[in-house]
Formats: sequence, structure tokens, C-alpha cells
Amino acid sequence: MAAGPRRRDLGELIKIGQTVTEQLRGPVADTVRTKVHGWRDPRAKMLRRRRRAKRALVGWSGATVLGGVWIGVEHAALISFAGVTAMIVTALFLYCLIGSARKTLMLHRQPLPAALPPPVRLPPGGSLAREPMRRLAEAEASLAELLVQLGTPRPGGLAPLPAESLAHAQESATEAATALRAVAAQLTAVERARDIAPMAQRGPLELGVSDLSRRLDEGLNGYLALIGTAGQAVIASSAVSPNEALLDASDRLAGLASALRELSGPDYS
Repeated sequence: MAAGPRRRDLGELIKIGQTVTEQLRGPVADTVRTKVHGWRDPRAKMLRRRRRAKRALVGWSGATVLGGVWIGVEHAALISFAGVTAMIVTALFLYCLIGSARKTLMLHRQPLPAALPPPVRLPPGGSLAREPMRRLAEAEASLAELLVQLGTPRPGGLAPLPAESLAHAQESATEAATALRAVAAQLTAVERARDIAPMAQRGPLELGVSDLSRRLDEGLNGYLALIGTAGQAVIASSAVSPNEALLDASDRLAGLASALRELSGPDYS
């Protein structure tokens, strides 16, 4: 007789634990994504490199000054072992100081790359939109890194691609990402409606979920195609001009983004 209530109590405790886990998972996952985003952001990377170079410059400057003071102390016996050691050590400090100054100047002359868009919260677990949106966030970070590589001189004397081509690729990618997130928002909304609607009305909603999921996958594949083209341009192994290939892929992605906006607008809004 007592087994039934105890079993119900255990079931309620399990449900409470699952609810608490779901509530904690969102903020914790958002915090982790924010930290990873800040670490992978090309602009943040460049700023960190500048700060490290500046700290190294200050450190070598201080060491060189101390070396000069050491030489001053040993000025009466520079031919001695201590005097020769002071001059050698100070010369090494000065060499490192010059190299650090050159690196710091070079880093500050390079333009700062564009920052990644802030991380967005992923759709809830179990949604068909969650995995595509996770892959889209990773793809955006990867594309930003590739465009930085394409915008700087590369090994082998290859010139960077024109700024107009890179801007076109970034604009097309941003437009496509915005359209994909709009489709994902519609997909999660229809999924939520399907789950709470009466059984008699779930059939059309299920068809809508399948259609929106298909559009989302097609759009993501188009975005990933642009990343593949950009990667080929970085290694310069494409059979055609890297710039021409990047422009073609950008145009295709822009057309796909426009089609997504038109298709997802009136149907499920």
C-alpha cells in the first residue's frame, strides 16, 4: 500500500531535479559560450596580442635600464669579468627591446578586425533548430578567422584579397545568418504550438515543422559552402581565382538568404 505513494514521491523528485537542471543549464551554457566567444573573437585576439607585446616592451625596457645601471656601477672596471658580463647582458636586453618594439609597432599598425557578433542563446534542447544554430555560431566564428587571413599578406608573397570582396562576403554571411535565425525562431514557435495543440490540429503543424527544418538545413549548407570556398582561398588551391570563387560563393549565399526571407515570411508568421 505504501509503495504507490513512495513511487509517486520519487517520480516527483525526479521531475523537480530535471526542472532545476534545465533552469541551470541555460545560464551555465550561456556563460561558457560567452567565454569561448571572447577567446575566438579575432578582434579580441588582436587586442590581447597588443597587450602582451606592450607588457613585453615595458619589461625589456626595464631590464635594459637595469643593465645600464649595472654598467655604470662597473664603469671603473669594465675590463673585469663583472664588467664584461654587464655589457653582454645589457646588449642582449637591448636586442630583445628592439625586437619587442618592432613587434609592438607592427601590431599597432595592423587594423583591428571586425568583432564577432555577440553570442545568441540557442533554441531549447529537443528542438530541431538547436543543432543548426549551434553549427551556425561555430561557422560564423570560423568565417571571421578566414576573412582575417584573406585580408592580410600570406606566405609565398600572395597578396591579400580586395577589401571589397571581403566586405561582400561578410555582408552576405551576415544577411544569411540573420535569415537563418529568423527561420529557427519560426521553427521553435511552431514546435511549441504543435506540442500544446489538440491532437486533431497537430498534423498541419508537424508538416510545418518538417518544412521549416528542411529550409534551415538548406540555408546552413549554403553558409557552410561559403566557408569551404574561403578556406580554399586561404590555401590558394582552387582551380579558379580565389577572389572570383569567393565572390561567386557570396552571391549564391546572398541569393539563398533572400529566398529564405521570402519563403519564411508569410507562411508561418
